[in-house]
Amino acid sequence: MPRFGKRILPPRDGITAARLRAPGGSATHAQRDDPVPASVREWLAEVVLPRTLGREQAFGASPIGPEYFTGPGELTDQEGRRVALEDPLIPGGFYVFHKPVLPERRVPFEVRIVHEDADLLVVDKPHFLASTPNGIFVRECVVTRLRVERGEDDLVAIHRLDRVTAGLLALSRRPATRGAYQRMFQERGMRKTYRALALLPDGWREGDPLPLGVERGEEVVYRSRLVKRDGQRQVAEVPGPDNAATGIRLLGTFAHGGRRVGEFRLVPYTGKTHQLRVHMNALGLPLMGDPVYPVDTDPDPYDFSHELQLLAAELAFRDPFTGAERRFVSGLALDAARA
Repeated sequence: MPRFGKRILPPRDGITAARLRAPGGSATHAQRDDPVPASVREWLAEVVLPRTLGREQAFGASPIGPEYFTGPGELTDQEGRRVALEDPLIPGGFYVFHKPVLPERRVPFEVRIVHEDADLLVVDKPHFLASTPNGIFVRECVVTRLRVERGEDDLVAIHRLDRVTAGLLALSRRPATRGAYQRMFQERGMRKTYRALALLPDGWREGDPLPLGVERGEEVVYRSRLVKRDGQRQVAEVPGPDNAATGIRLLGTFAHGGRRVGEFRLVPYTGKTHQLRVHMNALGLPLMGDPVYPVDTDPDPYDFSHELQLLAAELAFRDPFTGAERRFVSGLALDAARA
């Protein structure tokens, strides 16, 4: 059995090593019935390079070849042994290596520490900074930045925020206690509250009705079935049993740019991708600054001119170790509300 309780390869520059499984073997996995190459070199050249490195093939002055893995990549088997290219491939075995990482322009916003103790770090994530490595942003994300800045390779995000969403993000500092906090999140024991700004229907005036019977001070719950389709950024509402529920409460309205804007308190009772944004858009109340709903504008990822007006404002939970109720409040505010 692979021994991954202790890292075989520690993170490099704050970036976790990649882990891949070879085809074959007796255990059930996606590649069990695939042909097993005779050597590590053959597997890397024919399978790993084409399937897993993608854009990194252009890294440096020449394409990456198998030699990268036993050099800077430090290819290691599941027992912690360095691997040679001519070694026979272990059927169904795990291999770990450092992927090459392209240079990245800095995202010009800073992470603010809200709370830290021996087990947890709670931060305010700015708009436009990813929570974890994702797509073109590997170095420029909260986890990688803080690992490097604080010298803490064990930092792991317990949950995620969309890159364009700002607000509270909780990270685990210690593997020994991480599982309990992760289970708490997975079992919906972490209560999250968001603030959001949305343009109200054109011509709306105080006292006019809003969709779903939303009224100031009263929460209503919107439910629907959400599906994330491969290759599409937009999450779709589809017929079928509900799998997503959002609590919506109107806190107040104000004038902005010749329109009325509503400030809403949103509570995700489920954790589907883009759930708050999809539900508000479905009600005809798309969030201000949203680059995906109702229309995916496919913006330049380095265009920081329009902030999504969505903020993870509060986190609350019962600590799994002490039983104490804990609550954290973001120090950030929504831009349009400050204008």
